[in-house]
Amino acid sequence: MRAELDKPLRIALQDAGEHLDRVPEAFIALFSRGDLSVELFAPHEVDTQQPHEQDEIYIIAAGAGVFRRGTDRVPFGPGDFLFVAAGVSHAFETFTNDFKTWVIFFGPKGGYEGSER
Repeated sequence: MRAELDKPLRIALQDAGEHLDRVPEAFIALFSRGDLSVELFAPHEVDTQQPHEQDEIYIIAAGAGVFRRGTDRVPFGPGDFLFVAAGVSHAFETFTNDFKTWVIFFGPKGGYEGSER
């Protein structure tokens, strides 16, 4: 088996958070393979995201708040799964100081058609 396909086997939230603390951005890229990438995201006071070119999944690692996708708003907390289709306006409108989320981008630019449930 090719060694590059085996790494990383595990990315611990604490290690990822420590890496994130050392950069000025609100996110850090941690893994990519093909059209899939994984980041850790922890905005500072305000989420200034713009719509993305790929479909996107958030898995809340820590904290709580309110998430907006288009005109829909939902509360979120640790362990929650949030989906945003490519090109859709979205933001974490309110969130606690300890908020961190895994971000998974996947699929083609423009997203997949008709796959949202």
